[in-house]
Amino acid sequence: MANPTKLPSRKRFDPAVAKFSALALTACLAVALAMPCDAAVSWSRLEEPWPESGSVKGISGVSVNWPSKSPFVPQDIGTTDAAPPTMAMGRLYLPAGPHPVRSVPAVVLLHGSGGVLSTRELTYAPQLAKMGVAALVVDVFGARRDRGTEFIERLLNITETMMVADAYSALGFLARRPEIDPHRVVLIGFSYGAMATTLALFAQIADALAPPGLRFAGHVAFYGPCIARFADSRTTGAPLLMLMGGSDEIVDQTRCEEVVGDLRAGGSRVRTIVYEGAVHQWDGGFERRLIGRNLSGCSLRVEEDGTVRDLRTGLAMTGPFRRKLILGLCTLFAGPYPIGRDDGIRALSDADLGRFLAEVFARTTRAGAED
Repeated sequence: MANPTKLPSRKRFDPAVAKFSALALTACLAVALAMPCDAAVSWSRLEEPWPESGSVKGISGVSVNWPSKSPFVPQDIGTTDAAPPTMAMGRLYLPAGPHPVRSVPAVVLLHGSGGVLSTRELTYAPQLAKMGVAALVVDVFGARRDRGTEFIERLLNITETMMVADAYSALGFLARRPEIDPHRVVLIGFSYGAMATTLALFAQIADALAPPGLRFAGHVAFYGPCIARFADSRTTGAPLLMLMGGSDEIVDQTRCEEVVGDLRAGGSRVRTIVYEGAVHQWDGGFERRLIGRNLSGCSLRVEEDGTVRDLRTGLAMTGPFRRKLILGLCTLFAGPYPIGRDDGIRALSDADLGRFLAEVFARTTRAGAED
């Protein structure tokens, strides 16, 4: 006769063991909740081909406003008369939600001298939102229509310093949104906005304009003219990616190398990428053509007290008249420069930008420290 199957013995309930297990589970949950909500998220998808414009039409963004200031030059920062309050404006694009608290990284986008473009800022923003990154497009000109509406009038009255003021106040605006991780916000600028993006990296500017305890986690400059150098080269320590066209006549690569040297000496890692054959605004919507007046011959110096001085004439840029005089003299015999869309270069710069963002977002934790 076969032996009956031996059933496993039932373990006796032990209250002490049960209590220990409950405490252990609670501790594990607490640790998990304390970790960044996207600790396991891989941002490598930003390096892959970006979404086609047709696939992001449903991501329209919303109009937003926040308090800012309008300092004409760095020397004016902190003075009420020379840096009057301004209501900044922009358009915010968020990834599809809901989102855990402090889980979404973001970028702030600064436009060029032509203003916000549907084929550039308003294309990048929904693409990034589709990939999980919030994007705030800042309209620096739109917030200051009382200072100028015509192209030249805007450039003389609405300065790079005002752009930087809007950028740092935008960082404060994003920090007040519960889903945004304020320690993983990258500043990206195009041409005129790229000049501001580079200025924002210097500690002299950030210390005066940034929200308390916050700095941008990274900076990206798309085809930005390298006009201004700082007497005080200290930076915030954030990395910078500079993207330039090999045939971009408005970007003096020799002077850019000097600026890069200043930034590296000041404490930032800088990577420059030059796209062979690319001209200015390769990611815009215009076919190749000549525009504007070439600023590559202009050279400015930002002194330790915030004075912006022209190196050719020694004149200080103290207002619109002096700005017009300085820029007029340094472009007196300069001709126009070419711009032109190049989808092949745009695909390359998308991948390079995506790689940079992925590295910054993966490296920077919610506490603002680097892994």
